[in-house]
Amino acid sequence: MRYAIIADIHANLAAFKAVLKDIERHGEVDEFWCLGDIVGYGPDPGQCLELLRRLRHVCVAGNHDLAAIGRLDLASFNPDAAAAIRWTAQQLDPQDVQYLEGLPSVIKRDGFTLVHGSPREPVWEYLVSISSARENFAYFESPFCLVGHSHVPLVFRQAEDGICSYIPFSTDIGQVLGRSRLIINPGGVGQPRDGDPRASYAIYDSDAGVVRLYRVAYDINATQLKMMKQNLPVRLSVRLAHGV
Repeated sequence: MRYAIIADIHANLAAFKAVLKDIERHGEVDEFWCLGDIVGYGPDPGQCLELLRRLRHVCVAGNHDLAAIGRLDLASFNPDAAAAIRWTAQQLDPQDVQYLEGLPSVIKRDGFTLVHGSPREPVWEYLVSISSARENFAYFESPFCLVGHSHVPLVFRQAEDGICSYIPFSTDIGQVLGRSRLIINPGGVGQPRDGDPRASYAIYDSDAGVVRLYRVAYDINATQLKMMKQNLPVRLSVRLAHGV
């Protein structure tokens, strides 16, 4: 079985379409695993939701998804993010809202636990340090966990002796699944934050036991022009060109 792992689309239709085209180029997948934040920040929330719903997929709720339907207080977001969420909420149709309302916070699939933030705090926690990863291994029972939220591709490993370490996750080397437990972040589709503006995603091949990271360029300018047309915060569009 082959699974496409995507996270943090953030209403960036150009990036999402580029990722889907690139996935097709690498071969057919059996299912998409989406780690939340389909909407927020970007200019095409409805179109991204519609496109995702067409795919054979499972998806967990992200913080922006919940905020857009009024389930999270906007006081928890920075001003630019809150402004984008308010705009997003006005763009959603009843079918979009119903879909977002039905998203679970945790999904278990083929040896993986899927969450947006972390196993400990599925919606909000950023897993970006060894210390926080070490604590989070106690909060899921499966061998492996997939997270999003930080928009940065990375891997944390818990060895059989309990030692936790950080492993660089790049397109050069696939992550082989073995006896060590892993927390894997595939990076962000619609708003990468690791200094590389290309959309980021991963493919898990269960027969080979390997997760591979992929990066794909997309028309950033097209997304930026849409954001400016909708008067979304300028900083949110500028950062797309820099991957920050």
